Amino acid sequence: MDSTQERTFCKWLNTKLEAKGYPPMRSLVEDLSDGVRLIQLMEIMGDTSLGRYNKNPRMRVQKAENVNKALEFIRQRGIKLTNIGPEDIIDGNLKLILGMIWTLVLRFTIADISEEGLSAKEGLLLWCQRKTVPYKEVDVQDFSLSWSDGLALCALIHCHRPDLLDYDKLNKSDRHGNTRLAFQVAADHLGIPQLLEVEDLCDSAHPDERSVMTYIASFFHAFSTMDQAETVSRRVEKFAELMQSVWLSKNDYERRARNLLRALAEVQAEWASSKFTGTYTDAKEQSSSFNEYKHTTKRGWVTERQDVTTLLGNIQTKLRTYGLREYIPPPGLALLDIDYAWDELLHSEAKRSRSINAQIREIKESLRISFADLANEFSQRLSDMSRELSSVEGPLEKQQEDVRTFQARLPDMSHRLSLVSSAENECLAANVEENDYTVFTCQDLEFELELVTQCIAKKISFIDNQIVLRNMTNLTPVQLEQFEGTFRYFARDETNTLSLPEFTAALASLGMVYSDEDMDYLFDQLEQEYGAITFQAFINLLVDITEDQTSPEQLRESFRGIASDKLFVTELDMRLAQLPASAIDYLREVMPSRMNEDGEPEYDYEAWLEEVFA
Repeated sequence: MDSTQERTFCKWLNTKLEAKGYPPMRSLVEDLSDGVRLIQLMEIMGDTSLGRYNKNPRMRVQKAENVNKALEFIRQRGIKLTNIGPEDIIDGNLKLILGMIWTLVLRFTIADISEEGLSAKEGLLLWCQRKTVPYKEVDVQDFSLSWSDGLALCALIHCHRPDLLDYDKLNKSDRHGNTRLAFQVAADHLGIPQLLEVEDLCDSAHPDERSVMTYIASFFHAFSTMDQAETVSRRVEKFAELMQSVWLSKNDYERRARNLLRALAEVQAEWASSKFTGTYTDAKEQSSSFNEYKHTTKRGWVTERQDVTTLLGNIQTKLRTYGLREYIPPPGLALLDIDYAWDELLHSEAKRSRSINAQIREIKESLRISFADLANEFSQRLSDMSRELSSVEGPLEKQQEDVRTFQARLPDMSHRLSLVSSAENECLAANVEENDYTVFTCQDLEFELELVTQCIAKKISFIDNQIVLRNMTNLTPVQLEQFEGTFRYFARDETNTLSLPEFTAALASLGMVYSDEDMDYLFDQLEQEYGAITFQAFINLLVDITEDQTSPEQLRESFRGIASDKLFVTELDMRLAQLPASAIDYLREVMPSRMNEDGEPEYDYEAWLEEVFA
């Protein structure tokens, strides 16, 4: 089929070229590849000049420019080309080239055929059927097999020019002879070039429809002027249809142009009246809305603007094609007005974008400063509180009162920290990561507040313990220091109390080891009396215990037992007695000592006890 189409279409195009004195083409693939012939054909069919082009292109880019110019002209004439580009013609894609030429055939040869309200293919088929209906051997149903015996062609000729052939004397079974006769008469007397070969119709199982339509269309145009009454009627009808289509297109253009201009103005008015609330959420929502507009509404307007421009171009082209007066759009609806409005839209878009971005930057900067002010102030308050806490002095009761005042300020500090946290969350929500106005994070300040809270709790525990110790007049300073250190060591949390395991370990470190039952009983008794094993409870217990165990004579007896009745005690003696390491280190430091023959220290516990118990 392609070979038939190629030959038929090439002949059809040559009729256009030869009419203007151009040499004929031999091959669609070769002769159209540089774009020169294609431009010449478009100028002939469009009856206009396409301007300057490369008349002797050698480089591929020059050929591409020529082909592009021709294709663009075709599209501007409202002819839709599908899936064909310059490279297809340059590289000789025959299938796509034939498709393009068929589109041109439809546009310039078949499109204007009209018969009883039908146009193009249907109109041409109806015209053939009406002209051949008197001939009983002819039954035109399509543009393929219906023409394979040559009788339909002879009938068309006889219907309009019976002087050129005698239909009744034809040998109805001579397919090749009838077809050859019709071709010859049409070429010699009607000026219809022979676009087909006899074999294309008679020897093909299915003659190519497009090739046959192209050839039959030549008969329509040749005979269309013969019936004057029919021609006049058709001309008036055609002109009325043309003017109606132009009128409809004008109304469509004006309506769409007016709607487009109104939409452009409305969105700009909306932007101009838009206000920012000053929050990042609002600014981000407006930014998201603006981006959504650009990806949806704006793209629809871009398409509509192009369609409106094309519609106006089609109107003007149609008017010029038929020599009618140029259409001038109403004031405010010309393409220049649309272009101006579009430029205004682009200017407003840029202004809108800058406004949103500036607002977001301003809000982010405000969030940075707000967080920094809160964080820096909080840090300063913590620093002031720590400094004031360290400078507390005077009587223990006054210190106790001052420190508890600090403790009473902690809820307010927690509230202030929550404000810092909220400000930091706002920064995170706005993607604010860096901040040149502060070095603190909320996590830093939480850690520092926890340290101050612990420091206050420890200070209160220390002062409370000191008050307890001060009132314990029946304990020696050394005992008080030892007991206080023991309690502090084991009461490590902020409650300033001992749990059962801590209580057991504390007494054991002081050499007071009890059975589990006795320890449980002792712990329960103290809890019932004091509510918890506080420092006061711990000291009172030790006072009760040491009243019986810490007399000078008892201590001398204890040391003699550890020293195995020696007048001195060694570090090995103390370790064998299972004294805590802390107690051994303390005794080694405070007891007088001398070195024995082996170079080991011997500690004089008698002299030390004499010094301790005045």
